[in-house]
Amino acid sequence: MKLDLFKQLVAVTWLSLAFLGCSHRQANTLLIGMELSYPPFEMTDEQGKPAGVSVDLANELGKYLGKRVIIENTSFDGLIPALKTARIDLIISSMTATPERALSVDFSQPYLTTGLALLVSAKSGIESIQDADRPGKVIAVKKGTTGQSYASENLKNAQVLVLDKEAACVLEVAQGKADAFIYDQMSVFKNWQRNEATTRALLQPFRKESWAVAVRKGNTGLLNQVNAFLADYRARNGFEQLRDRWLPEQKEAFKKLGYPFYF
Repeated sequence: MKLDLFKQLVAVTWLSLAFLGCSHRQANTLLIGMELSYPPFEMTDEQGKPAGVSVDLANELGKYLGKRVIIENTSFDGLIPALKTARIDLIISSMTATPERALSVDFSQPYLTTGLALLVSAKSGIESIQDADRPGKVIAVKKGTTGQSYASENLKNAQVLVLDKEAACVLEVAQGKADAFIYDQMSVFKNWQRNEATTRALLQPFRKESWAVAVRKGNTGLLNQVNAFLADYRARNGFEQLRDRWLPEQKEAFKKLGYPFYF
């Protein structure tokens, strides 16, 4: 009996220590979800470590809050489910704040302004989103993005091709299998640079959007902290530094084209 009692006490002690350890880790750790396949915003470096605009922003948020940041690489369409089930604490993943998403998560103040644009096949006669929505046209979109939601709601005549990866959508256009790819301005510009011989970039946005940090619904305390950080970071010219570090070429190109630059 004494031995059994001793084992029970040891078990209870270990469980208590484990609980305290988890609580301590959670109190001092910030789990941030993002899909590391969207350079230069979310990606991995040559050593396989998270890198990019959103990673730097996440680390600066961690410093501001005095917490250790852990990046959770999660598929884009799995980010909101992960946040809702508390597997992550927030999302920083070039996510557009939309009314539909706001039903499931709370959004911070916007930190970046962009818009939906078109990467079109060089052989295509498309010059606008209206041109894209015609019988016989194939329009690629990435699953889980606002490009997909826009296409499903607004394209009535074209065939919408939903693919899991950005690279797959670009390849369809570059090979002439799709007539256009709906995505954000920055990515359209970047993908056109990589495929100048086979694609064209229609960079004038046909719908403007804003990116924001997503927080679990009702977590007002963390949301207020994120908003305070964004205001402080902007006042310290933090976004200017991100732009100059990660996007100098895009900054200059958009200036020449007369498009406002994001941050």
